[in-house]
Amino acid sequence: MEKKLQKTSANGQGESKVGVSTLSILKILLAMYMVTGVLLVILSAMLYKMQLSENVVSIGIVVIYVISGILGGFLSGKVMKTKRFLWGMIMGGCYFLILVLGSIVFQKGINMEVSRFFTTLVLCIGSGMIGGMAS
Repeated sequence: MEKKLQKTSANGQGESKVGVSTLSILKILLAMYMVTGVLLVILSAMLYKMQLSENVVSIGIVVIYVISGILGGFLSGKVMKTKRFLWGMIMGGCYFLILVLGSIVFQKGINMEVSRFFTTLVLCIGSGMIGGMAS
């Protein structure tokens, strides 16, 4: 059984598929949050320079969620090679969970209506799935 879970790496040492998948997921999540950070800095600069309304900023944040989800789904589909849409959904879900955990830690609770919470969940998972299918 253990032989089936071993994958030989380039240097001849065995690595478990679980370890490779976990490391890949963490790398992809890091890339997703790096893109999110860059896009949020751009959005905040636009807010400062153009005096954007609250509605425009909210739309920008949703667009950032979608772009990051598509990127994560696309990368996970490329890395995992099978069940790409499922891996995309998983990446979108992980991205959403980290958003929620960050919100709980930094804002001392979830500061959002239930409908917006579920809309954000669907956006993250759906965009991850689209990215996975596009890979």
